[in-house]
Amino acid sequence: MLKVFFDHQKFSTQKYGGISRYFANIIEEIKRNEEFDYLLGVLNSQNHYIKDQPLALNQAFFTHILNGGMKRFKLNEWYCDYLLKRNHFDVFHPTYYDPYFIKNLKKPFVTTIHDMTYERLPEYFWVMDTLTTEKRISVERADKIIAISETTKSDLLKYIDTDESKVEVIYHGIDIATPLKFESIPNLPSNYLLFIGDRSGYKNFYLFLNAYEQISKKYPDIHLVLTGGGNLVGADVEIIHRLKLKDKVHHYHVSDEQLNYLYQNTLLFIYPSLHEGFGLPILEAFKANCPILLSDTECFREIAQDAASFFSPHSLEDLIFQIEKLIADEATRKDLMVRGNKRLLDFPIEKSVKQTLDLYKTLA
Repeated sequence: MLKVFFDHQKFSTQKYGGISRYFANIIEEIKRNEEFDYLLGVLNSQNHYIKDQPLALNQAFFTHILNGGMKRFKLNEWYCDYLLKRNHFDVFHPTYYDPYFIKNLKKPFVTTIHDMTYERLPEYFWVMDTLTTEKRISVERADKIIAISETTKSDLLKYIDTDESKVEVIYHGIDIATPLKFESIPNLPSNYLLFIGDRSGYKNFYLFLNAYEQISKKYPDIHLVLTGGGNLVGADVEIIHRLKLKDKVHHYHVSDEQLNYLYQNTLLFIYPSLHEGFGLPILEAFKANCPILLSDTECFREIAQDAASFFSPHSLEDLIFQIEKLIADEATRKDLMVRGNKRLLDFPIEKSVKQTLDLYKTLA
């Protein structure tokens, strides 16, 4: 039986998030596969996706003591070092790029490259951030590298000196078969545009907000709904106030069921990022029968193909034009939903995880 060791990094730092969910999906499939077993280097975590895991120190007392994040991170890292020294596993798959494990690792390891945004758009990130260095070290030392799209693979080979034979493209997947659950949200506007996730830098939120300001003048009954990305603070609050949109912009903290409801009921989901490694919300929107407007980037073209509309990512005028066109054209929105349902069939979670498990087998 092949045992895969997953470390703590994203399970220590994320309560929700695409990366921790990615690894939780692999673990769930391993549970159902008699050829595999797993080791999880986590003693305490507030991560939603592993809430049912039997973690040794996940009782309320320890959670209270470890509240604050860094204590939890250090404890879990100590535990991972302990498990690395014991060496009772076959393949190591760290959940992020901190190379703390290299000094004690004696087995093959796989790293997943989720995007190369820091390398491609360095002007949007703090110059002292160590992520690019840690990612490079992980890539150089890894026995196999998973890139989550062809775009990500191309970026990886461009920005890091890498043996292409080590790189495998394995797309993200989504549970296609299980019907979605929905939960309504009190006081949700009847008509709204939807923005999801982080609003900083390369996410291009401020271009979108300026576009919405123009849209709202022509369509005063259409509101803007935001979810994820933390509370509205600082510059977010100031620009919303300056544009006189504080009664039109609404931020919600939502459950998965409520997120599905937001997708299902929006006029249009807008995803304006300047770059992404994949764009998992695209698949979520497809499944919830939600029409999508995307920035015209290589990755979004690769993932959505003809199942979304696109705008020039630096053009305020084009973004306004495309939003207005889709608001006015219900037939096109419905056509995008049909195309989205068809494109979704190319991304079953079972295919993604099977390819990952097959990759583990090549190293054991």
